[in-house]
Amino acid sequence: MKINPDRIIIFDTTLRDGEQSPGATLNVEEKLTIARQLAKLGVDVIEAGFPYASAGDFEAVNKIAEQVGVEGGPIICALARATYHDIEAAAQALKPAAHPRIHTFIATSDIHLEYKLKKTRAEVLAITEEMVSYAKSFVDDVEFSPEDAVRTEPAFLYEVLEKAIAAGATTVNIPDTVGYTTPSEFGALIRSIKENVRNIDQAIISVHGHNDLGLAVANFLEAIKNGARQLECTINGIGERAGNAALEELVMALHVRRQYFNPFLGRPPESEEPLTNIDTRQIYKTSRLVSNLTGILVQPNKAIVGANAFAHESGIHQDGVLKNRLTYEIMDAQSIGLTENKIVLGKHSGRHAFQTRLKELGFELSENELNKAFVKFKAVADKKKEITDWDLESIVNDEIQQPPELFRLELVQVSCGNHSRPTATVTLRTPSGEELTDAAIGTGPVDAVYRAINRVVNVPNELIEFSVQSVTAGIDAIGEVTIRLRHGERIFSGHAANTDIIVASAHAYVNALNRLYAALQKQEADKKPTTAAVAQ
Repeated sequence: MKINPDRIIIFDTTLRDGEQSPGATLNVEEKLTIARQLAKLGVDVIEAGFPYASAGDFEAVNKIAEQVGVEGGPIICALARATYHDIEAAAQALKPAAHPRIHTFIATSDIHLEYKLKKTRAEVLAITEEMVSYAKSFVDDVEFSPEDAVRTEPAFLYEVLEKAIAAGATTVNIPDTVGYTTPSEFGALIRSIKENVRNIDQAIISVHGHNDLGLAVANFLEAIKNGARQLECTINGIGERAGNAALEELVMALHVRRQYFNPFLGRPPESEEPLTNIDTRQIYKTSRLVSNLTGILVQPNKAIVGANAFAHESGIHQDGVLKNRLTYEIMDAQSIGLTENKIVLGKHSGRHAFQTRLKELGFELSENELNKAFVKFKAVADKKKEITDWDLESIVNDEIQQPPELFRLELVQVSCGNHSRPTATVTLRTPSGEELTDAAIGTGPVDAVYRAINRVVNVPNELIEFSVQSVTAGIDAIGEVTIRLRHGERIFSGHAANTDIIVASAHAYVNALNRLYAALQKQEADKKPTTAAVAQ
């Protein structure tokens, strides 16, 4: 797959680095769902995972390579340390992809060499050359990253990059691994690489950065001005610690300020040609999808995709926007796929009208998914007079993006008030098909529901986050509940939506418990020896 270096290449690492956010663990099907949406969004490269890290990661990369990495689709990339077994696993997982890329890395800063790798510079140079060549024996497209490049002595960094390119690396990535640099420093580093690495014209310069100081996006934009042509970013900026550079912020900065950035890519300032391949109208939908599946909420004042990004409360602002939106808005909400919150359907609407509107909103559902979503739509329509696009989006996300249904909530009933003790009764269908009912008293109705559910499921866990958001305005708004619970060292998220917030809370909790229960089942299965092993 040939990529035009005269535009900015968007490398999405939501499924790899983004998943390293605490509690953001995704299963294979969820990763596949996000990968399909990333392809619709128009990203050039999807870093699908780290195949050697786990069997689940290998399977996810392999399925994404097979189902999303088709001819004409995005490059599918797999991460690998600079070792034989990592590179072999990446190559094997990527086999079905039409355009595979192996991304191999090794640390190069003195602090990493001394304390983590315990290797000399000479050893790292030899490993770089050997492992890039080995990756090249499997695929034509190889990316190399000198981990902690920003804190690496420049002369040594140039030498490492030169070795990697000579060995066959087609992209060299400069990561700000610890989020330490500033825009002027990062721009100067990229410029110095272009000036001092003799064979740099044979590779594309990429950048990867963390947001520990809140400078990741600014650093990347400065890197573009100095020669970087690939940006490694995540949806909503998720990632370990303070996260990564946010894809939506980078793309919209390049879109809105195109005239400013055009000359840095050798274009006339007035050129209207897009600087990226991203379909900006898919940004909002992609953001919501990632938020729902990871359980990581988007803060209201988040740039581009936050709930308040296009909201105006100040009287002066409201007056200006009513007269001309350009007075206080630098971009159109519709440019990121945020449709007006208008009435589209009601309780008398039929299945065909429902399906047609979902297609207009960009949802392609299977027959089974459509049936499930339509049942939920009718239930909501009976309670709400007006169904908005946001309601529809919530219904679809809630119904089709669920983990395997091991425990199923059949009934939830609460009794509470200022002069009574909150009491909840729940009925759950267990994985064996048995219906169990229990009741509990709590500090409030949600606490009572969770205590009752715990009595039935009987899987130890600690609730560490409970969050409620209203999808739309009004007393009959759909409420979305996101929770996280901890079991041992792992965190599991749950998400549900309903006009009854208590019911949504119960479904979200069962959702998270199903993820936990499935993980425990898999853990037990992995402990059991196979027939072949027993025979030996």
